Amino acid sequence: MDKHIEISMLVDIYGKLLTKKQYDVINDYYNNDLSLSEIAENNNISRQGVRDLIKKGESKLFEYEEKLNIMKKTQINEQTIQNVLAELSKISENSSEKKIEKILNEVQKELSVIA
Repeated sequence: MDKHIEISMLVDIYGKLLTKKQYDVINDYYNNDLSLSEIAENNNISRQGVRDLIKKGESKLFEYEEKLNIMKKTQINEQTIQNVLAELSKISENSSEKKIEKILNEVQKELSVIA
């Protein structure tokens, strides 16, 4: 996975565990696509200060994920749901019983909502 996307996802999951300043700077950099210079100007700090906040924040985000594995578990769950939906589609396509097809369609709808 691309580092930029990974950190953006980690910010969504763990961002509120960072300091307000770290969160704001990392969010601006990864989610709002601002440059170090723009962030520095907006926050009245140096580019080096912005870079330090980003590096420390990234480190914290990876530390949280290493300990809690929320992103990893979410990705595994999403993949499992997609696999189940694919299998249900196969059963539904090959089923001739209307009752079974109706139940499978309901299950697919429910899983699609959480996928």
